[in-house]
Amino acid sequence: MTSLSAPIEIIRPETIEFGSGTVAAVAKFARSIGALRPLVVADAFNAARVEVLALPGDVGVFGEVKPEPDVPNLEKALAVARATKPDLVVGFGGGSAMDLAKLVAVLCTGEQTLGDVVGPDKVAGRSVALVQVPTTSGTGSEGGIRALVTDPATRNKLAVQSRFMLADLAVVDPDLTMSVPPQVTAATGVDALAHCVEAFTSRKAHPTIDLYALEGTRLVGRYLGRAVKDGTDREARAALSLASLYGGFCLGPVNTTAGHAVAYPLGTRHHIAHGLACAVIFPHTLAFNMPSAEAKTGAVLEALGASATAKPSAAFDAAYQFCTKLGIEMRLSALGVPAEDLGAMADEAYAIRRLLDNNPRNIGRNDILGIYRAAM
Repeated sequence: MTSLSAPIEIIRPETIEFGSGTVAAVAKFARSIGALRPLVVADAFNAARVEVLALPGDVGVFGEVKPEPDVPNLEKALAVARATKPDLVVGFGGGSAMDLAKLVAVLCTGEQTLGDVVGPDKVAGRSVALVQVPTTSGTGSEGGIRALVTDPATRNKLAVQSRFMLADLAVVDPDLTMSVPPQVTAATGVDALAHCVEAFTSRKAHPTIDLYALEGTRLVGRYLGRAVKDGTDREARAALSLASLYGGFCLGPVNTTAGHAVAYPLGTRHHIAHGLACAVIFPHTLAFNMPSAEAKTGAVLEALGASATAKPSAAFDAAYQFCTKLGIEMRLSALGVPAEDLGAMADEAYAIRRLLDNNPRNIGRNDILGIYRAAM
């Protein structure tokens, strides 16, 4: 783990509005910049309630964001954007909507294509304003500079990273998450947890980010069960929105590790929702990494309400029970993953070096295959 003197770059949206009722800040911002043609990028559910944003002008809506969006989904959104010529793009939904909004904002003008910008710092610029409004508590995408879409040909995620995709304004209104059903609340909550825990135990972990990571973990440990039990629990919803935002803060300068790399093929190959995929894998990678991050793993377990332990098997049991108590299905076989596909999944996961190289413990292809088999 890095020292206090290790260099780090922390990038945040210029303005973050957090709290109940802050959704009104979206319209205020739009009016302040004189927006006449805002475009909202949303999933179907949020597209049907776009009036809560109270946007001025001739409002356009792309309401077809898919879970685990792919390149064709992005191209459809870009076609709408190029036809409507927005001066403001608003991501309204979960991480999928916000990721597509980032890419639409930087690609809807100019000559660059998706292929030109995949990777770090390849985006030439952005000429339209960007606002992000999360409606789930999971990805923290509103606070970051990365976006991912799936290439259907290779079934791999394409990652774009650029400071030009950082929102001018992030509006985190927990009231917008009240309608999220229990199963989605649980899975997205564990996604936020995974962001925090993976950053906390990463080779790139940094004291300035550890603060967010550990507090985000504590918030999930204390409040996720409450929100799953009662979706109208305003305090719990606010706590999870904050945990998600903190997880997003962790992603920028530190990023995730093996947990996300191993989870990605579940989404790209078998269309398992990202939060659910991360939840299934979380106990396995937590226990696997424990020999290289024992003290921090103990702190994670205590934040989740369990006892610190020196045994990876006990760490696995505690994390597994945390997830199962939330009602999360933790078996890949029950989620429709065939045993004969595990080898190909292990190959794909092992190739995601941008994440695996951050892992605190070296993890081989056979280790990944072992995790998949144990999760069946």
